[in-house]
Amino acid sequence: MMSLETLLENMWVDYCKLNPDAKKIYDLFTAQGETVLNDHIALRTFNHPRLGIESLAQHFKKWGYVEKGDYHFIEKKLYAKHYEHPNEKMPKIFISELELEKVSPFIRDTVNKLVEQVPDAIIAKEDFAMAGRPWKMTYELYAQLAKESEYASWVAAYGFRPNHFTVYINNLEKFSDIKVLNDFVKGKGFVLNASGGEIKGTTADYLEQSSTMASEIPVKFDDGTHSIPGCYYEFAKRYPLADGKLYQGFVAKSADKIFESTNRIQK
Repeated sequence: MMSLETLLENMWVDYCKLNPDAKKIYDLFTAQGETVLNDHIALRTFNHPRLGIESLAQHFKKWGYVEKGDYHFIEKKLYAKHYEHPNEKMPKIFISELELEKVSPFIRDTVNKLVEQVPDAIIAKEDFAMAGRPWKMTYELYAQLAKESEYASWVAAYGFRPNHFTVYINNLEKFSDIKVLNDFVKGKGFVLNASGGEIKGTTADYLEQSSTMASEIPVKFDDGTHSIPGCYYEFAKRYPLADGKLYQGFVAKSADKIFESTNRIQK
């Protein structure tokens, strides 16, 4: 069994391949003398019996992760849970799934056909969270899925791998204010997700978040290579509850807008 630290490091390396901007931003912060900690890692899946949240969560539970909160995203037809490790320095794991019973028959039938191609052995691997795409996929099908659900098309194109990592703003010194951080990132030429405003959430929610928009990267499909949105980098600042402890959960109305960081730019 590999160590949790090894898995997380491997996930970061894989993630940076899909999001070269994340490593560039990480390096910009470290060049400023900052120590960058990761608040949480997000994963995406479908609520198919074989591939629901538990298919990914089971592996993190082996390393001591415990289920903490759950969230509903009505408009996007998503459900999510987050998990925490006893060691608070370990990132939280946020896993979402597309609710197949609420989507069109086209998406539901497509996902069922994709899942049929996934061997049980892949789901059982302890690094399933970065297994990649385990099914055949065409760009034409990707584009069809995206018309109804950007989320479904992203999972269909990339399979299982980190969707985003998150800079824990509380650990930064020069960029402890999320607006200052956002201005710094934008000043370096990176585009932020402006859906619902660049800053999602308020001090009253005990959580402020922002994120970059996913850059398009070349992806190999069965009918050729096409550039589509990859991953994004998130930034999160947590505030203390009445008992003085920092809020550790998530805010559904904010996460709803953060999901749009992988949306295709309408041309």
